[in-house]
Amino acid sequence: MAEIKFEEALKKLEKIVEDLEKGELSLDEALKKYQEGIELSRLCSSRLENAKKKIEVLTKNKKGEYELKPLEEETD
Repeated sequence: MAEIKFEEALKKLEKIVEDLEKGELSLDEALKKYQEGIELSRLCSSRLENAKKKIEVLTKNKKGEYELKPLEEETD
Protein backbone atom coordinates (compact mmCIF):
# COMPACT_ATOMS: atom_id res chain seq x y z
CA MET A 1 0.00 0.00 0.00
CA ALA A 2 1.36 3.43 -0.94
CA GLU A 3 2.55 5.65 1.87
CA ILE A 4 -0.44 7.64 3.14
CA LYS A 5 -1.01 9.75 6.22
CA PHE A 6 -2.62 8.17 9.26
CA GLU A 7 -5.64 10.49 9.09
CA GLU A 8 -6.24 9.66 5.43
CA ALA A 9 -5.96 5.93 6.10
CA LEU A 10 -8.42 6.22 8.99
CA LYS A 11 -10.95 8.11 6.85
CA LYS A 12 -10.69 5.46 4.12
CA LEU A 13 -11.15 2.73 6.71
CA GLU A 14 -14.25 4.46 8.12
CA LYS A 15 -15.70 4.75 4.59
CA ILE A 16 -15.06 1.06 3.95
CA VAL A 17 -16.83 0.10 7.17
CA GLU A 18 -19.76 2.33 6.22
CA ASP A 19 -19.97 0.75 2.74
CA LEU A 20 -19.81 -2.78 4.14
CA GLU A 21 -22.46 -2.05 6.78
CA LYS A 22 -24.89 -0.84 4.12
CA GLY A 23 -24.86 -4.35 2.62
CA GLU A 24 -25.35 -3.10 -0.93
CA LEU A 25 -22.06 -4.39 -2.37
CA SER A 26 -21.67 -7.53 -4.42
CA LEU A 27 -19.72 -10.34 -2.80
CA ASP A 28 -16.63 -9.57 -4.91
CA GLU A 29 -16.80 -5.85 -4.10
CA ALA A 30 -17.30 -6.60 -0.41
CA LEU A 31 -14.30 -8.94 -0.34
CA LYS A 32 -12.10 -6.32 -2.03
CA LYS A 33 -13.26 -3.65 0.42
CA TYR A 34 -12.72 -6.02 3.35
CA GLN A 35 -9.17 -6.81 2.22
CA GLU A 36 -8.40 -3.09 1.77
CA GLY A 37 -9.87 -2.44 5.21
CA ILE A 38 -7.64 -5.07 6.81
CA GLU A 39 -4.56 -3.50 5.19
CA LEU A 40 -5.58 -0.02 6.35
CA SER A 41 -6.30 -1.33 9.84
CA ARG A 42 -2.83 -2.87 10.05
CA LEU A 43 -1.25 0.33 8.76
CA CYS A 44 -3.10 2.47 11.33
CA SER A 45 -2.27 0.06 14.14
CA SER A 46 1.41 0.05 13.18
CA ARG A 47 1.53 3.85 13.03
CA LEU A 48 -0.12 4.13 16.46
CA GLU A 49 2.31 1.62 17.94
CA ASN A 50 5.28 3.56 16.53
CA ALA A 51 3.86 6.79 17.93
CA LYS A 52 3.48 5.22 21.39
CA LYS A 53 7.14 4.22 21.33
CA LYS A 54 8.17 7.81 20.58
CA ILE A 55 6.20 9.39 23.39
CA GLU A 56 8.14 10.37 26.44
CA VAL A 57 6.80 11.74 29.71
CA LEU A 58 8.46 14.46 31.75
CA THR A 59 8.34 13.48 35.44
CA LYS A 60 9.87 14.60 38.72
CA ASN A 61 12.23 12.21 40.44
CA LYS A 62 12.70 11.91 44.22
CA LYS A 63 15.22 14.77 44.20
CA GLY A 64 12.62 17.09 42.66
CA GLU A 65 14.43 17.16 39.32
CA TYR A 66 12.62 16.65 36.04
CA GLU A 67 13.61 13.73 33.86
CA LEU A 68 12.34 12.13 30.67
CA LYS A 69 10.97 8.61 30.88
CA PRO A 70 9.34 6.40 28.27
CA LEU A 71 5.57 6.20 28.47
CA GLU A 72 4.56 3.12 30.43
CA GLU A 73 1.41 1.38 29.32
CA GLU A 74 -1.17 0.55 31.93
CA THR A 75 -1.63 -3.13 32.63
CA ASP A 76 -5.01 -4.37 33.79
